[in-house]
Amino acid sequence: MASLVRAACLTNYAEVATASGLNAARMLFDAGLSPSVLDEPDLMIPVDKVGRLLHASAQMSGNEGFGLSMARTRLLSNMGPVGLLIRDQATLRDSLSLLVQYLTQLNGALTLTVEEEDDSVLIRELLLAGSAHEPTRQRVELALGVMVRAIRQLIGSDWKPRLVCFEHSPPRDLTAHKQLFGPRVEFNQEFNCIVCTKSDLDKRNEFADPAMGRYAKKLLESNAHVADSAVLADVRRTIVLLLPSGRCSIEKVSEHLGVVPRTIQRRLTEQDQSFSSLMNDIRKELAARYVFESTRSLTEIAELLGFTAPSSFSRWYQSQFGCSAKESRAKGQQASTPPESA
Repeated sequence: MASLVRAACLTNYAEVATASGLNAARMLFDAGLSPSVLDEPDLMIPVDKVGRLLHASAQMSGNEGFGLSMARTRLLSNMGPVGLLIRDQATLRDSLSLLVQYLTQLNGALTLTVEEEDDSVLIRELLLAGSAHEPTRQRVELALGVMVRAIRQLIGSDWKPRLVCFEHSPPRDLTAHKQLFGPRVEFNQEFNCIVCTKSDLDKRNEFADPAMGRYAKKLLESNAHVADSAVLADVRRTIVLLLPSGRCSIEKVSEHLGVVPRTIQRRLTEQDQSFSSLMNDIRKELAARYVFESTRSLTEIAELLGFTAPSSFSRWYQSQFGCSAKESRAKGQQASTPPESA
């Protein structure tokens, strides 16, 4: 089942494409999308086609920060009813809690967690969808850029994160990243995240309108599909969190979510999924991403995916992709080598 995302995720695409020397309509057609989707923000479109579009646009234009360019002027209103709901909450903590709850109405391939430890808060974002070997750099950078823009709209335009981390390797030029995120941006990290302080979470939103928030929530709750899609998102998110521990099972996931395993299995079956196939699909996508888009050692990748030994990971990778991880990495590096400048 293909994951879907609101067409509003392409807000500003035509402007950035044109400024980058591209024909926006042609790029959309080539990615399998009609240019008319730019005029239908609430339309749900395949997320893999969006990923294909952004990757091709960055490659053909030579603009490594293509996704960041799209994020630079985003507003909460671009998120539709979900944006209206989180805009009118009393604190950033309240806004993020509701965003996690209703995220599937924006993007069926994105999972979000907010983790507090001492004085630090990690806002983790993980994109899962499409082909295992589909590059995700542009989608990830767009997603984190939109999150930073949303936080600034909620608690102050001068807000800066303590740190922004990306799983993928760094671009040749960091100017666009530092302009949007601030001075501390790190790459080849364990996960994609924005780090802030607990005091940021509890900052009051002086422009919050409780009545508008209640109205937006009523609109969202009228969508009968929220509960079912949220279950799949919760299970995905929990699998990602538990994989590095080496103890990811349906029992552990059910314990984490506070429901019995039978309930999880039933809900997954209703969506033509099983726990084992879902976990394997997540492993495949993460494995491909770590091998192709980062410089992590294969031993570290094996640990992040929950394998007890590198040899177990090697056998699994060979069975899933028909070649070794070393061969995949070599092919990926060869394919991504940029052409020499004239």
